[in-house]
Amino acid sequence: MLSIRNILILCATAIVPVATLGVVAAQSGPEDVRLTVGKSIVVDYPADVSRISTSNPDIVDYSAVTTREILVHGKSSGTATLVVWTKSGQRTFYNVTVEQNLEPLRKLLKDTFPNENLHVEVSRDSLALTGIVSNKDVGDRAAALAAPFAKNIVNNTRITPVVEKQVLLRVKFAELDRTATSQFAVNMISTGATNTIGSVSTGQFGSTQVQSVSSGQFTVSDALNIFAFRPSLNLASFIKALQGRNLLQILAEPNLVTTSGKEASFLVGGEFPVPVLQGGANSGAVTIMFREFGVRLNFTPVVLANNAIRMFVKPEVSTLDFTNSVQLNGFTIPALSTRKMETNIELGEGQTFIIAGLIDNRVTDTINRIPGLASLPIIGNLFKSKDAKKSRTELIVMVTPEITEPLQPGDTKAIPVMEQEFMTPVTPEAKQEKRSGKK
Repeated sequence: MLSIRNILILCATAIVPVATLGVVAAQSGPEDVRLTVGKSIVVDYPADVSRISTSNPDIVDYSAVTTREILVHGKSSGTATLVVWTKSGQRTFYNVTVEQNLEPLRKLLKDTFPNENLHVEVSRDSLALTGIVSNKDVGDRAAALAAPFAKNIVNNTRITPVVEKQVLLRVKFAELDRTATSQFAVNMISTGATNTIGSVSTGQFGSTQVQSVSSGQFTVSDALNIFAFRPSLNLASFIKALQGRNLLQILAEPNLVTTSGKEASFLVGGEFPVPVLQGGANSGAVTIMFREFGVRLNFTPVVLANNAIRMFVKPEVSTLDFTNSVQLNGFTIPALSTRKMETNIELGEGQTFIIAGLIDNRVTDTINRIPGLASLPIIGNLFKSKDAKKSRTELIVMVTPEITEPLQPGDTKAIPVMEQEFMTPVTPEAKQEKRSGKK
């Protein structure tokens, strides 16, 4: 009779030959292989191959070159499984992914959008565009370029958050005003020569006023700039001969900062009141409106792709003109002398353009004469008066745009520089010196 121990030994002995027959062969893990459509690879197998099979011959095809070399060919995009058996019974799985040849598309996207971060991925019959683009138009154009390479195009691009560039405009207004004046006049008065009291004047420049014919007294209201009196002849002469030259230069340097595409304006000057009648001329109600004058600048910059700056610039310089003022119900309303221009220009960063040639030439001659006496030869000039004025004003505008960025929290902030220190800072050393001085 066999014991339980002997039975277990016999069973184990019977199983051993079964295990050594090799009926079930060892299986290696699957390997991934990637191909492009129309290209082939050679797989070098470590043992002699007995059989090869593919799950989809329309996607992956094979050819046994030798007993250990397999030529795998990608026919169309997709995924298939390739199984290889050796003569010893071992089998190996290959997961083959066949992709479309996207190198021409990648090169096309790189050449078309060199500054964009675009990637191309393929999945079966679909093609996906990924990456970050500067704007929606770039993503749409990239999808249009990829359309011939696949049936379906999935646009998964993201748009970079737009940070508008800021433009600093440095403007210099230079106005040069030259004025030249020339005045000449002769006024004569007799205080009683040959019992004749009187005066001769063109009336342009007041000088004397006779008080009484019997007394022969006169009052000088304006001695002009040359006065001569001969008591023995009772004859006085007042001569005005002046020449003047004035030079005035006004310079303003406004700096403006604005974002690309947004308008900015600047005004240095003031406002003057203008009375306006309300409710008709008969109502008598008058309201006051204010109008601006001074140095004004409006500009709209647009930063282009190559960092060039396209600008619409509108500078204006206006001053009060009391010469052409209007009197209305006791109010003096001055006129405005205005010079302004508008221009569109494209510049590189830091370049400067100049607007010049805004010249205003004016010549005013006022001549008064006494009829008859002024026509006499030589002495006729004593009975004429002349007031001549010439003025020439030229305005020059220089504009320089720059692309600027805001200061970061840790950057040093610029402050106005004063020529002299306004107040001495109080330090512990200064306090100690002050106390010691008092003691």
